[in-house]
Amino acid sequence: MTPPVLKHRLVLETPMSMPDGAGGQTASWAVLGILWGELMPRTGRETTGETGPLSTASYRIMVRAAPPGQSNRPAPGQRLLLGLRRFRILVVTEADTQGRYLSCLSEEEVAS
Repeated sequence: MTPPVLKHRLVLETPMSMPDGAGGQTASWAVLGILWGELMPRTGRETTGETGPLSTASYRIMVRAAPPGQSNRPAPGQRLLLGLRRFRILVVTEADTQGRYLSCLSEEEVAS
């Protein structure tokens, strides 16, 4: 395996729910850390979202591995930020047999 070029500074976030003050909950995101990664575009499609047309692109994002259970190890349901771009993590697998890198299959949604 050719080592990935980890040149993109990504912010790893996890979903949280917080009290809204009226007895309910509101969703927010908490930063877990910074990861360096390589983005590889895969496929894309256009669908209809709640507010109109929505473009969805899938990406394979390679990052340095972290042991299971560590807060800096990406997990499904979390997201990676690259500036204003948001990548929802769908699947995380080990990318090589030595366990040096993780492959995150992710989706980016953009209003079109």
